[in-house]
Amino acid sequence: MDQQWANRAASAEAAIAKRHLRRLWQLPATQLGVVGWPPTRKDLAFGTWHYWWQAHLLDTLVDAQVRDPRPERVESIKRQIRGHLARNNGRWTNNYYDDMAWLALALERAGRLAGVPSPKALSTLAAQLTDSWMPEDGGGIPWRKQDQFFNAPANGPAGIFLARYDGRVRRAEQMADWIDETLIDRETHLVFDGIKAGSLVRAQYTYCQGVVVGLETELAVRTGDDRHAARVRRLVPAIAEHMASAGVLRGAGGGDGGLFAGITARYLALAATALPGDSDADVAARDTARGIVLASARAAWDNRQNVDGLPLFSAFWDRTAEVPRTGGETGRSIEGAVIESAAPERDLSVQVSAWMLMEAANVVAQHQGAQAN
Repeated sequence: MDQQWANRAASAEAAIAKRHLRRLWQLPATQLGVVGWPPTRKDLAFGTWHYWWQAHLLDTLVDAQVRDPRPERVESIKRQIRGHLARNNGRWTNNYYDDMAWLALALERAGRLAGVPSPKALSTLAAQLTDSWMPEDGGGIPWRKQDQFFNAPANGPAGIFLARYDGRVRRAEQMADWIDETLIDRETHLVFDGIKAGSLVRAQYTYCQGVVVGLETELAVRTGDDRHAARVRRLVPAIAEHMASAGVLRGAGGGDGGLFAGITARYLALAATALPGDSDADVAARDTARGIVLASARAAWDNRQNVDGLPLFSAFWDRTAEVPRTGGETGRSIEGAVIESAAPERDLSVQVSAWMLMEAANVVAQHQGAQAN
């Protein structure tokens, strides 16, 4: 079976390991991803804390372990989990429900797929994501505590996690139905960002689409209810039409936006390999999802730079990457969001997203090869 994408995913992993993975504060058996490269002194001291970036780094370490099981990577996963807990002041939780959902997804997969269980953490996070359900206020679960912004990037990943965890499929279905009733653009079939104080926030981001594809695919598999598969069949071609020029997922720069397209690729890969059904529409949705992942991965790989023999990926996969320089303006947090560095390729989010894409390409390519055989 073709190993091209496995090799490219391994190269992306090696780049992250060399440039970003460091022990936290000299604490034994810990690691986190330094948030920028080249790093500042503050970066190396982990003075900046982006909880959800680290959650995606953990999730992508799990992808790598599924691709190429190794004892040393299991240890890396354990170090990442310990580092996360230590840097988060000994707590699993924070004030952002989307952050907690991303960590819950990564920890659940680490236990199920890499043999690194975190039962207390999952129980704690599951309670947060279950108890925050607020239909009386228009939700959905909110973006953060004491907030009235109910959005897809919180409800989508929370729903995927609950569908996988402890038999909480019914709540996951309620979340999916809330998104479908509240946040779908009836003209394009894309997902709006959210609602705030009863008003629709009409922004449409790639990762909003990705998490809904993931949630509906997960529910289609687990419930057999065709309404979930039908929503995937509707949304995947909408992504192809509106958010993937020439088949390549739209970039959103660095900072938090650096992760958006990688998340979308992750869940398009899930649809490509797991969406049930044998109808022409089911096959077309799987083929379209796979095509977007592979076209995006080819573009990202072709537009990379090589630095010391390892890839540096662009924040926009259809453009040539810019090699960041020491001393450039670094990313910063404003009102709960992380703004990009002057050269967005500097940001850990951008590089993890591309690594996530390479892992997704490997998944769909291996699945396609297995089906052909």
